[in-house]
Amino acid sequence: MRHFGHIAPEGRQRLFYREPCVFTADSPARVLAAALGATLYSPATRPHLADDVVKQAGRGVVSMVLCLEDSIDDAEVVGAEENLVRQFADLAGRPKSDGLPLLFVRVREPQQIPDLVRRLGASVRLLSGFVLPKFTEERGVPFMEALAAAESASGRRLFAMPVLESPGLLYLESRRETLEGISRVVDKYRDRVLALRLGVTDFCSAYGLRRAPDMTAYDVQIVASVIADVVNMLGRSDGTGFTVTGPVWEYFRVQERMFKPQLRRSPFQEGEVEELRQALIEHDLDGLLREIALDRANGLLGKTCIHPSHVPAVHALSVVSHEEYSDAQDILRPERGGGGVLRSAYTNKMNEVKPHRAWAERTLQRAQVFGVANEDIGFVELLAAALPA
Repeated sequence: MRHFGHIAPEGRQRLFYREPCVFTADSPARVLAAALGATLYSPATRPHLADDVVKQAGRGVVSMVLCLEDSIDDAEVVGAEENLVRQFADLAGRPKSDGLPLLFVRVREPQQIPDLVRRLGASVRLLSGFVLPKFTEERGVPFMEALAAAESASGRRLFAMPVLESPGLLYLESRRETLEGISRVVDKYRDRVLALRLGVTDFCSAYGLRRAPDMTAYDVQIVASVIADVVNMLGRSDGTGFTVTGPVWEYFRVQERMFKPQLRRSPFQEGEVEELRQALIEHDLDGLLREIALDRANGLLGKTCIHPSHVPAVHALSVVSHEEYSDAQDILRPERGGGGVLRSAYTNKMNEVKPHRAWAERTLQRAQVFGVANEDIGFVELLAAALPA
């Protein structure tokens, strides 16, 4: 699979200075963590789940979570598990099963992990891992032990994606202790932790809040403070950190707007796609675009998505611009190992070699999986190309 792989080769050639790489479910963890992109959630109760997975793969989705937790009623769990096993068997029997997205299952309890792996049988080869809800030190250890046991029994590499969403993480008096406990667990099982996910909806729920479609998670200060502390302790670039993904965007229908649209006109005038701009605003996706940009600015990569319409925007904004790529390459030149300052090739900024090195390394990692846009290609062209025909 590859990002933008659903676009014809001639289209990719027009868009990319350096095309996204090809990767598989067996690629190195660092590649997969960077490549998750827009991780699309789907309830495991859907009767045509296998068809849904194939359809979304054809639209550019490269990671999906099939959910047995909050997206379904408590009374539906048994039926959802049975449906999940059937749908995996269906997918495994299809001729192009190797082109499927990375598939994860969001469970409720640790014992579901070995049980589901056993029931999946040979179709477990399509499973990349599990999403672990309400992850704390106390809850996390049994989850990780169950994952390790299932991996050993199946012979299949399985990753964990813990969801950080517990009240103990939100409340100021217990946040540090909770974060330290989570840090101990994920560090112990570092090789099995692909990424950490943020449960912002649960954070808001603890205070009876819900952000409006014209506000981002970073406008809700209680939530923003948690994101900052998670990145501070668990997202460092010194080799101790993990990939932390962006929070879910809840909206995909027209809502009454309280503020002026946040999406600037200027990028759209050159591309002559005012209709696309209006469609984004009418579907409240301009707020999503702003939140994706703030995710990046705050050290997050990828995003939880609950609607397919969000996927193209996340991926288009994940592509490395030609300018970013040029700066990163200049900073990481071998002859610059001693540091120093240089003017960028675009002559609009100064690149400081030592302070910007970690940024440059992350940028080239993103460039590997999402590609580098041609010099005259911007977000608008990438988004227009990524949208389903």
